[in-house]
Amino acid sequence: MLSQKTKYALKALLYLAQQEEGHIARTIEIAEGANIPKKFLEQILLELKRGHFVSSKQGKLGGYYLIKSKNTITLADIHRLFDGAIALLPCASLNFYEPCLDCKTESECILRLGLIAVREKTLVAMEGITIASLAKK
Repeated sequence: MLSQKTKYALKALLYLAQQEEGHIARTIEIAEGANIPKKFLEQILLELKRGHFVSSKQGKLGGYYLIKSKNTITLADIHRLFDGAIALLPCASLNFYEPCLDCKTESECILRLGLIAVREKTLVAMEGITIASLAKK
């Protein structure tokens, strides 16, 4: 399951994606518009900024805006940023690989092979869903 943090990050990105191009949204505006607790949102926006999905402008007219195209931000990107690996086991992960300590031969592990198949299908689905495609619905 997605963590609450990931869900809020997706909601914040959706809110920003639905604004007119060039719009800079204040934190309180995003919080109210996306129904996210403001205190929690501030931490999420900082992580999205560190991940180069959004940027911010300081000052009275400041706030947050997308710097990566809503057409290229995928569910997989945000899941990895906040929740880590998409795979169900570390030995089946692409970006967070670790060998299992209880496997005799990783190449012959039936469980690993099955979970790699699950990871592949999940990854294809998650990479096929962008913030833009969600915003259209």
